Amino acid sequence: MDSETLDLPAGTTVSAARSALQTAHPALAALLPCVQVAVNRTLVGFEHRLSDGDELALIPPVAGGAGTAPSPSEAVGAGRKIAVLSETLELAAVLACVEGPGQGAIVTFTGTVRRHGQQPNVARLEYEAYVPMAEQVLASIADELEREYPGARVAIHHRIGTLVVGEIAVVIAASAPHRAEAFDACRAAIERLKQRAPIWKKEIGEDGAVWIGLGP
Repeated sequence: MDSETLDLPAGTTVSAARSALQTAHPALAALLPCVQVAVNRTLVGFEHRLSDGDELALIPPVAGGAGTAPSPSEAVGAGRKIAVLSETLELAAVLACVEGPGQGAIVTFTGTVRRHGQQPNVARLEYEAYVPMAEQVLASIADELEREYPGARVAIHHRIGTLVVGEIAVVIAASAPHRAEAFDACRAAIERLKQRAPIWKKEIGEDGAVWIGLGP
């Protein structure tokens, strides 16, 4: 992801920081009305006041999808409940995070790249994400669901980078002592991921390319 350092007065609001960015980069003017802002990887309002050293990120509308890839040591999905990876996803690695003798039901969701999206002939998708925040958000979603459904375990792995038709983009596994909670937790996980995780995707088709979620 692109980044830069801003020198702003103490107590500057997020709104003022946005204005400073727009002045420095006029091309952002069309995008800024659509974005949310995160400070230190947490979404905040425009009146939030910044402190020295804060990390401010502009978060466009999310659409399920990668920016800076994790280092090789971080890109090992095995044993990690939450992972945003630049390598091929493995269902078995996600299942292993939620299995257990008390889990009577395991429900999984595997999302793959399909041929028809907003364009009729998709060739590939390019996923971009604010990786540290994405993993934090996915972990929060898993924690929420495990509180809402006592006994549930939830694991989420999401792919980043370039994926062709048929490749796996996301794998979710939810287990629980009983099937109803496992089904509900799995469905809720993908819905919340799409609403909240700073992951985006670009459809590349035979007739052009479009970022999903950014409007016409």
